[in-house]
This record gives sequence, structure tokens and C-alpha cells, in this order.
Amino acid sequence: MGRWAEAFAAAGRETVVVHLPGHAGGPAVGAPDEVVTTHLLARIAEAVGQEEVDLVGYSLGARLAWDLAATGVVSVRRLVLGGLSPMEPFAAVDLAKARAAADGGPQPEDMLTGIITHMVTGPGQDTASLLNVVEGLAREPFDPAARAPRVPTLFLAGQEDPMSQGVDHLVAQVPGAELRHVPGDHVGALNSDEFRAAVFAFLEV
Repeated sequence: MGRWAEAFAAAGRETVVVHLPGHAGGPAVGAPDEVVTTHLLARIAEAVGQEEVDLVGYSLGARLAWDLAATGVVSVRRLVLGGLSPMEPFAAVDLAKARAAADGGPQPEDMLTGIITHMVTGPGQDTASLLNVVEGLAREPFDPAARAPRVPTLFLAGQEDPMSQGVDHLVAQVPGAELRHVPGDHVGALNSDEFRAAVFAFLEV
């Protein structure tokens, strides 16, 4: 996140970088109860404070950013949602098979569980914490139909990202929202120069 914070700072913008539980720089997760969506939203809102902010989230961060803006617990001027899945992915994950695969067992046969397992078992990942995150978030499923942001919103999706397929259905729920595709899969899109340029342009940095 360094290159993001440094660029915002150079433009005179104060930046709050949220290190999500189980992710790099974030706290370990000992139990799923620690990371249900309601708890995460409250903790992020406390860290951000009451001032109006521009909010950028990717993947899980985008899911939480959607809820932060939609519920109004954070005052949002502009919202960027990258790599956001239009469905509830975590509730459909076979956690028993994912945990077995993480312990050296056979790889899951269903595509979604396989994708999640691959993501949480990569080099340097805290696999146990991330699987607890998946289980905790599944207890309060993402329900975009229940509420949607009402602020200027940019959706960004990788051209080869299966997780973002169908994101246009989410775009249609947010008045005036834009959708742009950038090169890459779920990981590559976030790291692309096109993604970064689109974010900075939309936020007028």
C-alpha cells in the first residue's frame, strides 16, 4: 500500500490505510466471531472518524466499503470499488474441504472453493486466519439488494477476473455509477497501472 499512500500524501491528502484481519499487516484471526461483518464495519468506522472521506476498497475491502457507504456509518464523498463480486462468495465455500486442502489434502473440486483455497494458501499468507475470515463473513452474507451506496461510485474490474463476473448488476443498483475494466485477473488488476490511474483520476488526485 506504500505507493498509494505516498501518492496521496504528495497530493496533500491524508490517508488511512486499513489492514484487514488475516491480511498482510493486519491482525491474526483466532476465531470466526472476531470478523463478522458488523464488527468489521464498526472497527473501520471508528478508525476513519467523522470527517468526509474518499473510500477505496478492493475485493473484501470493496465489499466492506459498499456497506460502509450504504449504511452511512462513514461519510463518503467518492467511492471506488475494485474486484467486487456480485454474489456472496464466502457462504458457498466448502470450508471443510478448503481446510483439508490447506493441510495438504486433495484440492477442492468445485471452482469457488478452489479459487478461495488458492488465494488463502499462497506464499506468505496466514491461511488459518484467512479461513476464519471466510467463515466469519459467511455468517452475515453480503446482500447488495438490501441497500446500495448513494454517492459517486467507480467500479473497477479485471478483464480476466472470474470473481468480478456479473459486476454490471451491482453497477445498475448505484445511481450514476461508472464501470471500467482494466487488464489482469483478480490479483493482476489491482497491481496494474491502469487501475491506479483510474482511481487517482476519479478521486481528482
